[in-house]
Amino acid sequence: MTKPLKKGDFFHIVAASSPISSKKDLESGIKVIQDWGLLCNDFDSLDRSWGYLAGTDEIRFNELHPSNYFPLITFARGGWGSARLLEKIQPWKEGWMIGFSDLTSILLARLASGFLGGVHGPLITTLGDEPEWSKDRLKSILFGNSVPDIHGDPWGGGISKGHLIVGNLTVMTHLIGTKHLPNFKESILIIEDIGEAPYRIDRMLTHLRLAGILQQVSGLGFGSFTSCDNDEDVDKTKSFELIDILKDRTKDLRIPIISNLPIGHCHGNASLPIGSQAILDSKKGRLILS
Repeated sequence: MTKPLKKGDFFHIVAASSPISSKKDLESGIKVIQDWGLLCNDFDSLDRSWGYLAGTDEIRFNELHPSNYFPLITFARGGWGSARLLEKIQPWKEGWMIGFSDLTSILLARLASGFLGGVHGPLITTLGDEPEWSKDRLKSILFGNSVPDIHGDPWGGGISKGHLIVGNLTVMTHLIGTKHLPNFKESILIIEDIGEAPYRIDRMLTHLRLAGILQQVSGLGFGSFTSCDNDEDVDKTKSFELIDILKDRTKDLRIPIISNLPIGHCHGNASLPIGSQAILDSKKGRLILS
């Protein structure tokens, strides 16, 4: 179990993916965490870029693994680039680490190495715009307090228990065949995505099936699939809607499933501690941290 934070602890910001595009959003997120009584480590990557990345691989790797210990590591923004850092040996440390989207690769790789404390939750540049309940939820997780259940649409299948694995579907799929995926056996898997057409969601879910991953999980949750509907120019008489694909690719699993959970690229990205035990109740449409 990861040690809860306390007032006066330092947090460290890492720009592991794309360059930071908004100073205002960055400062807004920093203020949220500072208002919790935490102190921000010196941060100098606001204007840093190397092509479409927030610095070279070496710079970003060293920022991810600072020489000093910080009980909380937060990520500035998503985009692309964090998986490139996994080509090196990772000197993971205990503590908390928050992110989502492209940072799925870092969070899952760390979990696969046996480290808890990863939180699928807002980035620094998205935190300031989160609703108060979402900010309070993240704070409660980090400071060791209980959090309320989150709710979605029940698809049936009963109740399941397992350790939480949460992440972006696209990023997770691209880790298949590497050592950076955690154990999915009897897990509760929660996935989300953005900007992927239904046929690409179909392709990725099929990939998870062919790899035997979906057949291992004890429960499944679908978070926000933002802008993943068909384009306007698609002939919908010859296509499938997103919900059709989600149901078709999972109906034979015979496990509890919940959709429309407030997780991912949505206003109100409910934080979840990956690796922690949870209960998925698809009778009442709720996900409970146990």
